[in-house]
Amino acid sequence: MKALQYRTIGAPPEVVTVPDPEPGPGQVLLKVTAAGVCHSDIAVMSWPAEAFPYELPLTLGHEGVGTVAALGAGVTGVKEGEAVAVYGPWGCGTCVKCAEGKENYCLRADELGIRPPGLGRPGAMAEYLLVDDARHLVPLNGLDPVAAVPLTDAGLTPYHAIKRSLPRLVPGSTAVVIGTGGLGHVAIQLLRALTPARVIALDVSEDKLRLAREVGAHEAVLSDAGAARAVRELTGGLGAQAVFDFVGAEPTVRTAGAVAAVEGEVAIVGIGGAALPVGFGHTPFEVSAYAPYWGSRAELVEVLELARAGAVSVHTETFTLDDAPLAYERLHAGTVKGRAVILPHG
Repeated sequence: MKALQYRTIGAPPEVVTVPDPEPGPGQVLLKVTAAGVCHSDIAVMSWPAEAFPYELPLTLGHEGVGTVAALGAGVTGVKEGEAVAVYGPWGCGTCVKCAEGKENYCLRADELGIRPPGLGRPGAMAEYLLVDDARHLVPLNGLDPVAAVPLTDAGLTPYHAIKRSLPRLVPGSTAVVIGTGGLGHVAIQLLRALTPARVIALDVSEDKLRLAREVGAHEAVLSDAGAARAVRELTGGLGAQAVFDFVGAEPTVRTAGAVAAVEGEVAIVGIGGAALPVGFGHTPFEVSAYAPYWGSRAELVEVLELARAGAVSVHTETFTLDDAPLAYERLHAGTVKGRAVILPHG
């Protein structure tokens, strides 16, 4: 089968031919209908050799949907031909966090060498994908694969972050979304669907700010040196009760801290590598900051239900598997509007 692999440190990914996978006991083989392209992959491919944590070659793609092609021995709960989404952050299934459905926070994943597809084990940018357990599959129930696949990360990750802040986002409150690309434009829709908060979007790109307005942002502000002051003015000097930074770079993290209100909350979702100093003299009183990771299986079900109800949708551009390297080039250049989706079977 064809697959998109990262094969050499520092080189672009390549479309190659690899052996067809076969499901072992407990495993499920999917015929991949769509796979999402994510900035996380670019981050992985930018790591130097001495810091690279995975074995190469690595088939990319941690967002995947497909149809069940074959079942390994002992598999129950899914049937051949069923359309499903893949829950990506796999865990051990038995620790306290996994028992809560929070495999994204599995306490034993590192110890046991458990990796998500596309982030340590073969991913979804291939004609077929092996899934380790049927519990990591969620029925699509009629959702379009192209529309659904980004929701497995670009929908689930902001949903998980926003759920934590719901008690703060009461009538009269403000939420700030920094970075309105793949995850950010979904976050805006989720905030509008789930809260009465005023949503202020920040981005360095006028195209992304237009997208932010299209999907429901009340205000769209250029993310430059004057952004924090602009947000303070829009909020009457109070700042935002919840700030979601989908970039995580030094300038955006500084802005996030500068626009947070007293007792506000800052979620650093982006993996730009910056940190926010929290404490007296650094942030307003009782501001908390956290770095969420993906979301729970139950939350993925909830995100798909929101999509089914028409409350959230992802702007997508589609590419064939042969054109997947081009999709990454365009994502790196910032010219993808919304989310790029690979169609391994055309």
